[in-house]
Amino acid sequence: MSDTDSRRAAFRYYRKKAVHYLFSTSTFVGNLLLALALSYFIDIPHATPAMEYVLFLLIFSVGLWLTEAIPPFAVGIFVIAFLVVALGSEYFMEVPVDPDRYLSTWTSDVIWLLLGGFFLAEGMKSVQLDRALFLFAVKRFGSEPKWLLFGVMMMTAVASMVMSNTATTAMMITSILPLVAKLGKKNSLTKSLLIGIPAAASAGGLGTIIGSTPNAIAVGALASVGVKITFLTWMIFGIPLALFLVWSFWKFLSSRMDEATDRVDLSFLQETTMLPVGRRRRAMVIFTLVLTVLLWSTEGLHGIPLAATSAVPIVLLTLTRIITADEVRTLPWDTLMLVAGGLALGRAIVDVGLASTFIEGLEGLSLPLWLLAALFGYLTLAMSNVMSNTAAVAILVPISLGLGGLFQVSVPLSVALIASCALFLPVSTPPNAIAYSTNLMDQKDFRISGGYFTVVGPLIIIPLTILIGYLMT
Repeated sequence: MSDTDSRRAAFRYYRKKAVHYLFSTSTFVGNLLLALALSYFIDIPHATPAMEYVLFLLIFSVGLWLTEAIPPFAVGIFVIAFLVVALGSEYFMEVPVDPDRYLSTWTSDVIWLLLGGFFLAEGMKSVQLDRALFLFAVKRFGSEPKWLLFGVMMMTAVASMVMSNTATTAMMITSILPLVAKLGKKNSLTKSLLIGIPAAASAGGLGTIIGSTPNAIAVGALASVGVKITFLTWMIFGIPLALFLVWSFWKFLSSRMDEATDRVDLSFLQETTMLPVGRRRRAMVIFTLVLTVLLWSTEGLHGIPLAATSAVPIVLLTLTRIITADEVRTLPWDTLMLVAGGLALGRAIVDVGLASTFIEGLEGLSLPLWLLAALFGYLTLAMSNVMSNTAAVAILVPISLGLGGLFQVSVPLSVALIASCALFLPVSTPPNAIAYSTNLMDQKDFRISGGYFTVVGPLIIIPLTILIGYLMT
């Protein structure tokens, strides 16, 4: 390469970096100015300084999460820092709030629960239990297209109850690529698999608290107002809901499949080799998984907090060298930062009375409470399709806590559950993006799963959560 070409390449590189920097900076500043303007012009009767600070923070955070001027986890850190300075300092508040109120979200049960789930998922991956689930599905459910689709979707859903939805989708998509490469892009089974796997991963995450980050946010927010939902309690309604949604979507997908192909060639399984894994290592991961879930599910019997039992996979899997220090560094720590920030923002919205004020304004419209519940549900869908569902839930759950009676429980739950039904676009959720990255799908293909879950999800989830709220209040 000549010196001239080198200079041109360097210039293009730095120009690209400069444009990116200017875009991010201008977007950040634009969000800041917009938040200042909106918080100034929004008139809240009898607003306290604390309420005005939190309103500004809410608007600013929503803007940053939508535009991603800075990474979502950085917004979470900013939220905590802002609350500590604005509400915990005598310079801004006559009676400052204890900063630990917001700093303690880093050490909440929800954070430890998610961390324990991350270690379990990494342990399963290290001994290839995830791939074993896939092989089990395709071998047990046969070569008939619709039953093969059923087996793959169900195994995806089950794995997503413990593992990250993103990791589960990546593993399943990678595993079926040899098959779909032989079938071709236009084959109906190819489309069904690539649509069904991300949908099953998202719906399967509804089964447990650790299955989806929005679930954990809702549990943490409800705990802050004295409503405790145990791991077992969530599983009692979460697993049937997840399996029903996956089963019903499979029925819908299979009814659309071309029945010209009676059998599928599964010879690609012979090429899917499992790397050698020690039986003791795999047995240890299975033992740790069973023990941890058992301890989480029986908290009411032994009284050991979730934060303490979450140490079981962390200690056992590192003690036995199944998870090494290098693998620990690759865990999604940024998710924990985002969740901690979301929990802190939620606490602040409730503490300063912003949630109750917002709900009073809605109640002034004389809308039935069930209609408010539906409004929150469809607002969640709209926001989660264009931004992180974790961020959307972090915004809407605290506001919904201002509702009274059974709706104080049902609406936060429905917001968290419905967030996982946002599947309309390739960017709506990481599982969709992974399927789209195969270049075997068009953007319009996601209208199938997106449209189905947009209609069916809220119709099932809203009445279910109202029933749960009724039983818990």
